[in-house]
Amino acid sequence: MRFIAFDLETTGTVPGVDQIVEIGAVRFVNGEPEAIFATLVDPRRPIPPGASNVNGIYDEMVKGKPVIESVLPSFAEFCGDDILVAHNAPFDAQFLTADIKKHEAVAPKGVVIDTLPIARKVFPGLPNYKLGTLVQYLKIPSTEFHRAEEDASYCGQLFYQMIKRISVAGQAPQVANLIALTGKAELRFPQIVRQPKQMDLFGGLL
Repeated sequence: MRFIAFDLETTGTVPGVDQIVEIGAVRFVNGEPEAIFATLVDPRRPIPPGASNVNGIYDEMVKGKPVIESVLPSFAEFCGDDILVAHNAPFDAQFLTADIKKHEAVAPKGVVIDTLPIARKVFPGLPNYKLGTLVQYLKIPSTEFHRAEEDASYCGQLFYQMIKRISVAGQAPQVANLIALTGKAELRFPQIVRQPKQMDLFGGLL
């Protein structure tokens, strides 16, 4: 089974207002990490202290790093049409979608699956379903949390462990069944076709 786990770090919690400061993604093949995409992102604004306290990312770390519109095409190319997984996926997807729309950028084509609601069904009775709690419960080796590459790796390992538990006779569940387990509608990134700019009668761009 092949999929890509991804995670973001941001300046806050409001998509379209707060900005992405880090993207991490790990491609897994049969449960093993095969390739990594990871970059800090210059948000073009100071990072609030509260966000830095959570993710450990400070202004001097993102200075001179690529801006989001230059990162999105590389991220989309890395992901291709592979299945995408993230913990609390709607949060990350909303941030990426806001920038994809703003910059009319290419986007990953695969379906996005949220590991959070699946974990609630596969591992009932846990005190909470934070990624750190699940990693500890499954005894997944871990170092730091709230950095995009590390959290993406933990999410991918979590997803693979859940897939093994709900596979039947060694057959992984179909994507439609995984989506049904989340209890949510299918989630995908918008595929935007950039329209050529046209000149108006007064010589300006429409």
